[in-house]
Amino acid sequence: MPRPLILGWITWRLAAYNAWSLPLLPAWLRRSPHFSTITMDTSMSFKSHLLPGFLFCSVLSAGVAAFISAQAAAPSAAKPSLDLAKVEAQKGDWTRWRGPTGDGISAEKGLLKTWPKEGPPLAWQTKGFGEGFSSVAVAGGKFFTLGRKNGKTTIIAASTKDGSVLWSTPFGDGEKPNCTPTVDGKLVFGVSCGGDLGCCDVNSGELIWSKSFSRDFGGRMHSSWGFSESPLVDGDLLIVTPGGDKAMLAALDKKTGKVVWQTEASRDQLGRDGGDGAAYASIVVSHAAGVKQYVTLVGRGLIGVDADSGKLLWNYSPVANGTANIPTPIISGDYVFGSSGYGKGSALVKIVKSGDKFDAEEEYFLDGNKLQNHHGGMIRLGNYIYLGHGHNDGNPVCIDMTTGKDAWRAGQSPGGASAAVAYADGHLYFRYENATMALIEANPKEYKLKGTFKIKTHNGQSWPHPVIAGGKLYLRDQNDMLCYDIKSK
Repeated sequence: MPRPLILGWITWRLAAYNAWSLPLLPAWLRRSPHFSTITMDTSMSFKSHLLPGFLFCSVLSAGVAAFISAQAAAPSAAKPSLDLAKVEAQKGDWTRWRGPTGDGISAEKGLLKTWPKEGPPLAWQTKGFGEGFSSVAVAGGKFFTLGRKNGKTTIIAASTKDGSVLWSTPFGDGEKPNCTPTVDGKLVFGVSCGGDLGCCDVNSGELIWSKSFSRDFGGRMHSSWGFSESPLVDGDLLIVTPGGDKAMLAALDKKTGKVVWQTEASRDQLGRDGGDGAAYASIVVSHAAGVKQYVTLVGRGLIGVDADSGKLLWNYSPVANGTANIPTPIISGDYVFGSSGYGKGSALVKIVKSGDKFDAEEEYFLDGNKLQNHHGGMIRLGNYIYLGHGHNDGNPVCIDMTTGKDAWRAGQSPGGASAAVAYADGHLYFRYENATMALIEANPKEYKLKGTFKIKTHNGQSWPHPVIAGGKLYLRDQNDMLCYDIKSK
């Protein structure tokens, strides 16, 4: 017997058997006229009264079962993000660049709502991290970063208590690294500017396996500043962007480095905007159009790749510039928001599926004069996006994601040049290139600056993204690491 009929029969029997069974039923069911009739006169014939009640319950149960099944099957990108952020916040962790789901959102609570003029207290400051613009990942009482030391790209682990270096392992070549490591259990992963992918043990620093994007995948960057993404761990897989025609993306067994699939994506498939190869963004997970997929910004624009097979599902090239595509895309249900600098602009696309085909339908495009995020990233909270606008600039802006219209613009930037942005406890943390930190209330109704301070060190461009974990604000500055206590007392 079909499940709805079984549910209906059980409900009918409970109602019809005796009046004492009535309290067992939900209030909304007890209020039904069918059940009022049944309980008042159990001697009525099945055909005249109980059968309609039985059929009513069956249909109602079918509807409830269908609703529950639909809710269980409906994909939701926001809830997993929130859950993961909460889990990491409870542990004081931040296991990947821009957090566990790459959205820049920390679930930390109880943080300072304003800053004194001199800034929050400095918990500690240490050296020994080499050259580079990598930020940090935090897990299990350690933080991890990359640095160029003695001519080699090195994964470095240090203590969150005092910043003391625990181990460092060289694994690759290239210029100053940009990648922030990704931590997953006992493993930590990093990518050098030269495209070397390394996997180390988080406790010993032992190099477990390594790959080369160029030699193993025919990979390349679309401009000259080197590979910069932070790898994505998804279950047993490590997802990366080598940038080759035969391997734009690649999925590897995270424990061994064995290739599981590769994404074929040539210029003929991706269009003429931008340039060939990988870009500077990192991969995020989407369930747009009901299909799990990996979304990123590459040299020729936004792309979506099937999570099971690696097949290219869709692409959108108008947001790509020819110099450097940097910001990681924002995901919201069936929608993807992307931006790039160098005068290009921003766009919202909706991913639609027709049969076996996917398409990115443009909802709107904003010219670079209106909205462009050079680098530093964007934060989505509800229907609003917060970012630093402008090429080589970080003027705070909030837009309504659904329409692209301004909610507000700061008018004057609290810091100098571009800004890297993170979110925690109702506030945005803007780190400016000139070593200014700004605390801005995440309020779509108005711009509220809650405090600024100068970072204690300034070793060139202050680009690494701020990290909020365990009530601390971590700021990498080349060879220096600074940790500020931002917990409310």
